Amino acid sequence: MQSILALEDGRIFRGLGYGHPSECQGEVVFNTSLTGYQEIATDPSYAGQIVVLTNPQIGNYGTNQADNESARPYIEGLIVREFSPISSNWRSEQVTDEYMERYSVPVLAEIDTRALVRHLRTFGVMRGVISTDVSNPDALVQKARSIRKMDGTDLARVVSTRAAYPFDADDSRNQSGDSLLPVAPDQNEGVRNTLHVVAYDFGIKLNILRMLTREGCRVTVVPAETTADDVFALRPDGVFLSNGPGDPEPVDYAVRAIRKFLGRVPVFGICLGHQLTGLALGGKTYKLKFGHHGGNHPVRNNVTGKVEITAHNHNFAVDPDSINQSEVELTHVDLNDQTLEGLRHKTLPLFSVQYHPEAAPGPHDSHYLFHDFRRMMEEWKG
Repeated sequence: MQSILALEDGRIFRGLGYGHPSECQGEVVFNTSLTGYQEIATDPSYAGQIVVLTNPQIGNYGTNQADNESARPYIEGLIVREFSPISSNWRSEQVTDEYMERYSVPVLAEIDTRALVRHLRTFGVMRGVISTDVSNPDALVQKARSIRKMDGTDLARVVSTRAAYPFDADDSRNQSGDSLLPVAPDQNEGVRNTLHVVAYDFGIKLNILRMLTREGCRVTVVPAETTADDVFALRPDGVFLSNGPGDPEPVDYAVRAIRKFLGRVPVFGICLGHQLTGLALGGKTYKLKFGHHGGNHPVRNNVTGKVEITAHNHNFAVDPDSINQSEVELTHVDLNDQTLEGLRHKTLPLFSVQYHPEAAPGPHDSHYLFHDFRRMMEEWKG
């Protein structure tokens, strides 16, 4: 079937529709990962967004339950160059077209994704509409212009769990009973479930929870709007601040909670959690022109001097000039555009990174951060 993408600036892209034959709308962003389309689709940080994948061949290894990063896809729509109608992989349980149709995700294929990505890089991310009603593109452009912008939008409370729950470590196993990611046989020997982490769900990914349990943590997941007092009542050894969608500034309830945690319990934040940490420390955030989305971003660790290849998914960032560097060390920087990618308080047990050390999809260079969090909790507890 024919399908169309209409951007708010009037640019039109025509192609073929797959997945669910319906209309969707959202902010159009691009992701440069070579694999991991299912993990990308099920990342709650993409709520409210249509994702363009730069890798030209998508869907060819199918989908399976083990690769979900949440219970369902959160992307509004998917745009690709070539969309495979078949799958060829021993792990595949369902072809990608059927998977997207099952979860009502429209897919637009057979368009020039290079031209679209270049357009977004030149003019910045913008609102768009995917529709199989191709007869009146001007009306779709007007509809795109009426979509609510991400700026000022709190989506964390939208995607968050409604009630606290303990994470079941068995969720970190695939169907064969093996860990989804490799772990050294003696890595967690003698430390299983010795530390209690309360993890805020601003749009948390399953692999974050898996990584925490592999570091010997018992994890309780709580809703985004949970107060600091309610967290303290759970007697945590550490607090984790998750990734999530939208603008960090309206998530003021989380900022207030984080300020109460400072100096009273170890804190580790990633992605949105990093931005909220920056705000809690008195900093400011801003929106990037086209964001960082992909599994191949070089980040320099200023402490070690090493360069890590990292997975990213964020449209907002912390302004480094707004951070009081007499109290806070800027630990990581993106080598593509010098965006602040990590910070650590000099005297309090708190650190955060903008990128995704749990990957899924992406490289494993930054897995050590979960070990650093465990060590920080042990030292604080001791």
